[in-house]
Amino acid sequence: MIPARARVMLSSAVPAPFVGIGSALVLLAVVIVANLWQHYLWEILPASFGATAATWWWVVAVLTLTGLLVGLAVKYVPGHAGPDPATVSLFGPPTPLVVLPGLALVLVLALGGGVSLGPENPIIAIIVGLTVAIGTRLMPAVKPEGWVTLAAAGTIGAMFGTPVAAALLFSEMIRGDEKTPVWDRLFAPLVAAGAGALTMSLFEQPNFTLAVEPYTIPRAIDIVSGIAVALAAIAVGMVAVWIFPAAHKFFISLKHPVLMLTLGGLLLGFLGVVGGPITMFKGLAEMKSLTTEQAGYTVGALAAIVVIKLVAILISATCGFRGGRIFPMVFVGVAFGLLAHRVFPGIPMSLAIASSVLGFTLVVTRDGWLSLFMAAIMISGSGLALLPLLCIVVLPAWLLLAGRPEMQIKPEALAPSDEVSSQAGRPGLRTKA
Repeated sequence: MIPARARVMLSSAVPAPFVGIGSALVLLAVVIVANLWQHYLWEILPASFGATAATWWWVVAVLTLTGLLVGLAVKYVPGHAGPDPATVSLFGPPTPLVVLPGLALVLVLALGGGVSLGPENPIIAIIVGLTVAIGTRLMPAVKPEGWVTLAAAGTIGAMFGTPVAAALLFSEMIRGDEKTPVWDRLFAPLVAAGAGALTMSLFEQPNFTLAVEPYTIPRAIDIVSGIAVALAAIAVGMVAVWIFPAAHKFFISLKHPVLMLTLGGLLLGFLGVVGGPITMFKGLAEMKSLTTEQAGYTVGALAAIVVIKLVAILISATCGFRGGRIFPMVFVGVAFGLLAHRVFPGIPMSLAIASSVLGFTLVVTRDGWLSLFMAAIMISGSGLALLPLLCIVVLPAWLLLAGRPEMQIKPEALAPSDEVSSQAGRPGLRTKA
């Protein structure tokens, strides 16, 4: 009584809820450990040395030591914590099990130490690697590609607290045909994403909403304003993209990961002293603080925050720290949106932030759906008033970026002498960051 097409979807979805639940639990474990490490480094330990988290030499010392520890792990831990992070995509083929402990270690060290990167790339690699290793043994009939898709979907669902982000991402990557429509192929990944999101909500509900006035009354002029802010954000973001290869080439020229990462940590420490704690870490808590305290920042201070955070992202992503670039770039988008609103008060703050976040997310991901999703969830209560406008704003933004360089070094572009880390886990799918 069940059609063959429905049976295929149901059979493919059998392991999906287990993968989603497991993805959320692994993500939660990594986040908890990283938060504990951050709490110890920045709130408990400084008092033992007569310092605070804002003491300049403590900031420099912790970030330099973080770079040293990550460098030692990349050099000496089995698997070398994966490939050069400047060359990896958001999704890739399964990472060998031998790489995963080292990758988890350097991720926790970087997140807790204040490095300007997010958890998304390494945590997806860890969960995909574990899922493929376990899944292919328990259910060998399921191809490795299927386990990769389920694990990535479950992780995205858990990370954003909703399966919508996974649906949008995979709708661009999963192809359908007359016999197998896209939604048939999305069925199992959405089950995994839903299970991951629900599991995460039992422990911690991801919240990206900012404390700004909702956008409720659309105006024709706001289309022009939103497009202008998004294009300006793209222009600023592309400066970082164009510098990215040169920064990577400089660090690679040092030849040794311990030297590369220690120097990178030292430079991040000096940036942290200049920009303050608001310009450190992955940026989620910091962007909430920035919007709450935005009245206390001058135009010059906001501009400095944008520049310092972009430089911190460039250093973090090119010197060898393992991490993702989406979350810190979203922070830059929030800061730039506040700056645009401060310079042009006629632009509603919510529209300026959403358009700016859209632009910077496009720069780092080249994914239209994900960029729209990130921009929309930032502004609570705006609903259908903001989303249609963003759907128009994204079009010229996408047009401007067509054919432009991306914030990723192609592995094939590296000379053999430039290889300083393991080649395991090369990127495969197209979504960047």
